[in-house]
Amino acid sequence: MTAQHAADGGGASGLAARLAGMISTACDGRLTAEEVLASGTSLSALGVTSLALLRLIDAVEDEFDVALDLGGGAPYLDSFPLLVGYVDARTS
Repeated sequence: MTAQHAADGGGASGLAARLAGMISTACDGRLTAEEVLASGTSLSALGVTSLALLRLIDAVEDEFDVALDLGGGAPYLDSFPLLVGYVDARTS
């Protein structure tokens, strides 16, 4: 378990909150973490741009030491619940 994962409680809900905050930061605050957490739509439908997605990938890789590969469609990069599950499975 990473230090950050432990710091956020180690659970998926803490991880979801942390990732939602990272998405908000990657979007320069155009989305709040609460909006990301409450939304049932894809990240692109929320307005996460390709540049914000690249920022998010860098942040997730740096913070959680998890590789996010853009190849193969990478469905976990468009769905917030899939992103949380993907990162959780690789940090627990």
